Amino acid sequence: MNSPQLTYYHLGAGVTAFSTTRHGGCSKGNYAAFNINGYCGDDELHIAANKVALCGLLDISCDHLVMPHQVHGTEIRRIDEPPHETIEGVDALMTNVPQLCIGVSTADCIPILLYDPRHHAVCAVHAGWRGTVLRIVQKAVTAMGEAYASAPADLQAVIGPGISLDSFEVGDEVYDQFAEAGFDMSLISRHEAKWHIDLPVCNSLQLIEAGVPMANIQLSDICTYQQYDHYFSARRLGIQSGRIYTGILLK
Repeated sequence: MNSPQLTYYHLGAGVTAFSTTRHGGCSKGNYAAFNINGYCGDDELHIAANKVALCGLLDISCDHLVMPHQVHGTEIRRIDEPPHETIEGVDALMTNVPQLCIGVSTADCIPILLYDPRHHAVCAVHAGWRGTVLRIVQKAVTAMGEAYASAPADLQAVIGPGISLDSFEVGDEVYDQFAEAGFDMSLISRHEAKWHIDLPVCNSLQLIEAGVPMANIQLSDICTYQQYDHYFSARRLGIQSGRIYTGILLK
């Protein structure tokens, strides 16, 4: 099996931040080739082998690779040690423990990483359209302040691979939820045959509103729907397909 091929983000010397690609693992079919998510129907042996390969690349033990079972909610969990059971019903994780890799799984939804270099703390956020409407990334900024005294102005952020404005076509009912939540739709939507919504920009605007400087926000500009050969896309491949893992690890 080839080594996992990762997309890395540069946030500073004290942290490793990345998203997995579809390349370098042993999974088959719509899970090919690198998937470590155990909630999407992939073969358990392939998942286990892929996890071992990723942990070897990151130089951590497998119990230090952490991901929640996400539910498109807004619960944020602080992780102070390797969990001994499934992290159920959680869509964001945060930690200040070195060598503990936290991350979220996506396949068109938006993964967001936050790093506080002053207090050496990190957070990984899963923001699908429901989580975006519910402002989960703003809640994560608040949670880091409460847990680690993180100031929004100090945070470095990455908005990872997800579906783009051009590809995210939605019905009126989804558009209406964003409008009713108070977003400026002129900044995050466009109407063609149907409405299109810009989830990366919407989350970026939420970070700015929360006090994170625009200069501190990196957008990957990777559309999973358009680049499904390299990154998993549920809209392209179906729900029974692999997931990207976007993780962050304090050194």
